[in-house]
Amino acid sequence: MTTEATHETTSSVILTDEAAAKVRALLEAEGREDLALRIAVQPGGCSGLRYQLFFDDRELDGDTKHDFDGVAVVVDRMSGPYLGGAKIDFVDSIEKQGFTIDNPNASGSCACGDSFH
Repeated sequence: MTTEATHETTSSVILTDEAAAKVRALLEAEGREDLALRIAVQPGGCSGLRYQLFFDDRELDGDTKHDFDGVAVVVDRMSGPYLGGAKIDFVDSIEKQGFTIDNPNASGSCACGDSFH
């Protein structure tokens, strides 16, 4: 059973196996086991809202925490409604490398793909 299938719901984020493996490798490089991947939505960008992905050791009031095979993913209370069902993946190809977010809640995005509305 894959991590994606285990955690695929419309009320939470989905972290693919590839993304979980990359996050795990980055955490090992940091040498800290107390960090979680925080996924947030902030005002900004040319379409109005921008994603933020970063490691965080804080637990904020209203956070939802998801576990993907030992990788902790945290979403704050305000970002949750924007991220329900969003699929976070990691792509490593000759054309592109990095995390991608496929968000069913986004009605559009800018040409650069960094922000959405």
